[in-house]
Amino acid sequence: MSATPTFNALAANASDHDAERRNMVMLTVAVAGIATVATAVPFITSFSPSERALASGAAVEADISDLAPGTMKTVEWRGKPVWIVRHTPEVLADLPSLDSELVDPQSKVTSQQPAYAQNATRSIKPEYLIAVGICTHLGCSPSAVPAGTANPSVGNNWKGGFFCPCHGSTFDSAGRVFKNKPAPTNLEIPPHKYLSDGRVLIGEDDVA
Repeated sequence: MSATPTFNALAANASDHDAERRNMVMLTVAVAGIATVATAVPFITSFSPSERALASGAAVEADISDLAPGTMKTVEWRGKPVWIVRHTPEVLADLPSLDSELVDPQSKVTSQQPAYAQNATRSIKPEYLIAVGICTHLGCSPSAVPAGTANPSVGNNWKGGFFCPCHGSTFDSAGRVFKNKPAPTNLEIPPHKYLSDGRVLIGEDDVA
């Protein structure tokens, strides 16, 4: 004959089940909490400003000591590509011959460059062009096209410069726009200054 469980035995058994249930609930809550934190971390990180975002409006220093004549390099400033071009003597000699073909050969539209770059070479030092590599038509990115290219879009007498494939705008080696093209103005010249012969700071100048 089986023994009938006493009240105390039943109570003890129920208490054991309650304790076990509580432990399971606590474990489930703990695991859920860990999962929530693990899921939340990437979102929290995404809201934290990155170093790049913090520096997006800051000036950018560029090394030009390794830039040979006839070559260019691109740096990023405020999310924009900035070209640094070192002209050859031949390119500089050719620039005046293009004046009659250009919209603004003397860079009189002051919004496109600081006063110290309001000249035929659009630069502080004629040897170097520092320009924002964004077409002034609809914001496309032009490409450098050397003299003597077979590209029919730039004409037979092309002396070198930049061509925007989006709508056909062309700019000479100083970033001056040719007539009868979609782009209304020359390429933008950012504020800049030379820290030494081999280093330039883009985004700041000494103009008050």
